[in-house]
Amino acid sequence: MALCVDEMLASHRTRRSVIVGILNVTPDSFSDGGRFLDPADARARAERLVADGAQAIDIGAESTRPGSRRIGPDEQIRRLREVLPAVCGLGVPVSIDTTQAEVAEFALDAGAQIVNDVSAGRDDPGLLPLVARRGAAVILMHMLGTPKTMQEDPHYEDVVAEVRAFLAARIAAAEDAGVPRDRVVIDPGIGFGKRLAHNLLLLRNIEALCSLGLPVLVGPSRKRFIGEITGEAEPRHRVAGTVAACLAARRGGASVFRVHDVKELAESLAVDAAIATAGDLAKTPT
Repeated sequence: MALCVDEMLASHRTRRSVIVGILNVTPDSFSDGGRFLDPADARARAERLVADGAQAIDIGAESTRPGSRRIGPDEQIRRLREVLPAVCGLGVPVSIDTTQAEVAEFALDAGAQIVNDVSAGRDDPGLLPLVARRGAAVILMHMLGTPKTMQEDPHYEDVVAEVRAFLAARIAAAEDAGVPRDRVVIDPGIGFGKRLAHNLLLLRNIEALCSLGLPVLVGPSRKRFIGEITGEAEPRHRVAGTVAACLAARRGGASVFRVHDVKELAESLAVDAAIATAGDLAKTPT
């Protein structure tokens, strides 16, 4: 059954797990850069993500990998122009991964319903008011610094408390801009200005973010911290670590998972849910 945006926004209450498939139409993303620049390839990828179990698609035209350079709105829109309408026609909610109001407006006009802003509304002062005017949902992410500088020397006294305080402040900023609180999803920004220990502490203590009363999205997919643990240098081979991180976050209360490898996570979440309800099944008359 297709998911609607309101169901994603209520997932922290219903305990429904929502898988968001990643589609990058960029030449330089850390894991799949350059693979889906052709509109036909991008559409085929989106169709595969949905077939594998993605309940939403997050599409971005600007890489935010560590050290990446910024891409202007015109170039982002050029990359999205032919791809986005096709993806929006697949029958699942579409999220536009951008920090720029101009790009977000183009995407919303094309049928996107969610804006995923890694700057949490700080890069472009017009973004949150746009989200409010259009009645869209917004994902607000924590990032220390910018994509270009975020991994140079990240430091926290208490990463969980500081990320929680930042997200609480950005929720308030969104509300001040007219975005209803119940249209907001929060994201701790795994890998965005964090060392290995920071990422692990956030995943272990995800309930501290869930206590803000909003859906929590986690995006550990194929990231470097997994390779630091497993020794796997190739991002595409970090699937098992991605699944483990998502399951840990799920048990802590996270309900939205942004990943490249949808099928593997969907199957793992199904098994995890079956184990969690095994007592209920045992009581069912045969």
